[in-house]
Amino acid sequence: MSSHENMTSEPSKVDLSRRGFVATGLAAGFALAVQPVSAQTITTDTSGLEAGEVKIPVADGTIPAYRAMPKGDGPFPVVLVVQEIFGVHEHIKDICRRFAKLGYLAVAPEMYVRQGEVANIKEIPEIISKVVSKVPDKQVMSDLDSAVAWAKSTGKGDTAKLGVTGFCWGGRVVWLYAAHNPNLKAGVAWYGRLTGPVNEMNPKHALDLVDSLKAPVLGLYGGADTGIPVESVEKMNAALKAAGKPSEIILYPETPHGFHADYRPSYRKENAEDGWKRLIEWFKKNGVA
Repeated sequence: MSSHENMTSEPSKVDLSRRGFVATGLAAGFALAVQPVSAQTITTDTSGLEAGEVKIPVADGTIPAYRAMPKGDGPFPVVLVVQEIFGVHEHIKDICRRFAKLGYLAVAPEMYVRQGEVANIKEIPEIISKVVSKVPDKQVMSDLDSAVAWAKSTGKGDTAKLGVTGFCWGGRVVWLYAAHNPNLKAGVAWYGRLTGPVNEMNPKHALDLVDSLKAPVLGLYGGADTGIPVESVEKMNAALKAAGKPSEIILYPETPHGFHADYRPSYRKENAEDGWKRLIEWFKKNGVA
């Protein structure tokens, strides 16, 4: 980890928004629940980049986010990077830097800041019950819109070339955002849940929103994902075809959930690299370049 990265990812001082929720800075390093991290963890340096924590004005205050982009005037095509359940920890920051090395302004807003801090919770079920289950989809859509507005306001982001990608929890969000934002050019959803219980926080899921998709989404899924049955992936594929949508799902056989997460045992290098290559091609094909 570079000294620059250390400097930019240290938690900042507590910031009280005008509505009163406490917006802390991003966590440094990796979330406690994913320790110890794998020896094959990828680390992308910040040379040639402007990278670090920023504050994004939202409807009820400000939220922290990680932003990486090439040094220079831009404007650069914009990619929203949506976190896993572990928040905007080191892996999500690294993904932003990978995009920046390819010429993008990548921004990952911390989606859970109003509901709580997940970086220091050790058990995944506790992360879900205490924080993630309390995050409303409506709030997430609004925060992503705010991140787009922020990127445009910097003068460095070309939001006419807007893409979104997300992993696990964020993979589901990609489908939702593609149904929400008419200005989105393309999305790439990594193993995001396609259906599930409906409640006040999550009134609709991807399968319910097929007809509402406003941008093409590439879904990247594992055939051995114990949390997302192949049956639901096949249902989604059939629904997309029936609706005549230009979205597509790739199902990697015998591949677990989290296969892109190079810092975890679920990482599958070959499929992760293939998925990343497909992501870049998908963005280029659909005007995010």
